[in-house]
Amino acid sequence: MPILLAPKGCELTIKKVASDDKERKHLESLGIIQGRTIQVLESTNSGVIILVNDMRLALDRNISMRISVAC
Repeated sequence: MPILLAPKGCELTIKKVASDDKERKHLESLGIIQGRTIQVLESTNSGVIILVNDMRLALDRNISMRISVAC
């Protein structure tokens, strides 16, 4: 499921990041890589705020729809 639709507070595992190489490298530098455990702190129609590596990140709707996660 896309991270935008994931439940709040649940530990999630990143399964796939579907983006071009430039965007994927940027996300990897932020700690968003396949297999990493993250948590959704807040979710709205415009995007999500996630917790990854003890750091809060805000992702817009377009990017968050391309990151697939599983509980």
